[in-house]
Amino acid sequence: MSVSSVQTAFKAFRRHLPSRPRIYVGGGPGAPLALAEALSADPDLAAGVTFVGPWIPGLDQTDWASLHADAYGETSFVGPVWHRSLEQGKTRVLPLTYSQTWSWLCHTPLDGAILVTSPTSPLGRLSFGVAPDFGPALTRRADLPILALTTPHMPAPAQSPTFKADRAWQIVDTTTNLAGRSRSDPNDNMRDLGQQVARLIGDGDTLQIGIGRVPGAILASLHQHRGLRFHSGLITDDVLALMEAGAVARHAGSIATGIAWGSPELYRRCAEDPCFSFHPVCHTHEATVLAAIPRFKAVNSAIGVDLWGQANAETVNGRPVSGIGGLSDFLRGARSSPGGRGILALPATARQGTVSRITAELPAGDITLSRYDVDMVVTEYGVADLGGRTAEERAQALIAIAAPAFRDELAARWEQILSRRGGV
Repeated sequence: MSVSSVQTAFKAFRRHLPSRPRIYVGGGPGAPLALAEALSADPDLAAGVTFVGPWIPGLDQTDWASLHADAYGETSFVGPVWHRSLEQGKTRVLPLTYSQTWSWLCHTPLDGAILVTSPTSPLGRLSFGVAPDFGPALTRRADLPILALTTPHMPAPAQSPTFKADRAWQIVDTTTNLAGRSRSDPNDNMRDLGQQVARLIGDGDTLQIGIGRVPGAILASLHQHRGLRFHSGLITDDVLALMEAGAVARHAGSIATGIAWGSPELYRRCAEDPCFSFHPVCHTHEATVLAAIPRFKAVNSAIGVDLWGQANAETVNGRPVSGIGGLSDFLRGARSSPGGRGILALPATARQGTVSRITAELPAGDITLSRYDVDMVVTEYGVADLGGRTAEERAQALIAIAAPAFRDELAARWEQILSRRGGV
């Protein structure tokens, strides 16, 4: 693959579209890195384009709207990578959950889509590989032209959605590597937090878990468990370590996910091991699917939780840094599951212990999850089970798992809140 071949294909693709097209580009391991390279080399190709996609902070590193002065973006996440275009008003952010984003992509006006796939199979099909996620929402739109960028680095697991090669308007063969990263080791505080969560997970449970230091620490604490299954939007190399420890059930489809995100070894195993199955968002995040999974434990993190049980997962000091993603989808699904629970795990402090992540009361604009969506909150100091508790009982349970240095202050602030409100 040469940059010029992708540029040539994109030029031809654009001639087929309106002069100011809205074009879908995926993220994670399905991010069209070959296209980003081609447009960086010839920015004029991006002029007038609005790039649309659910790009995830920490995974995606391209600010599509900054490729040209007359390029724009539309997404359901916020992240440091695209702060420049956000501040310039060039990227538009929609407050959508992951399941809502699927519905939005099924009907929002689009003129084309760029999809990364495995090479064409002998049966004339293209596989979404380890990144089906939102892809099938685009191929199901019969009116939408598809520019497919294949790469031999995209594996084709037996259990992953495919589509006919002749569905693509054009196919460009590339040799581009997939985006990804390796596993990191948790620090001591994270290990303590991971062990607290591990006590809430039973052998044979089905887990959903996110990405980052907190989920990594939790998975590292589950190596003595047995028969674990996964139904998640994303899996990482930490799951490979669990498999090697014998903690994961060894049967076909025991690990169901929307994308894999990690090392080439993870991607290789996903193609070879029948435990892995890949599904679009309409399955991984669908409420009725989640509610039907027995003992479904959704484990996610947050930036902060207040004494009402409300959670912030999007802003730091009032500045947006992320989006809700599948957080509420999974927490609600877990609470509807027989024996399921929704778990929010977070370190008790930030900034080297100088700031409590358990706060008295979140500003209205910082609330990602209402108190009705938060089930269990875990820090390295313990577990606050908020289910079936009054506001007073919830506050006391949360104060008990705050860092000891902040508990008296939180208790005093809670009394002030009660006084101001005339009781609860």
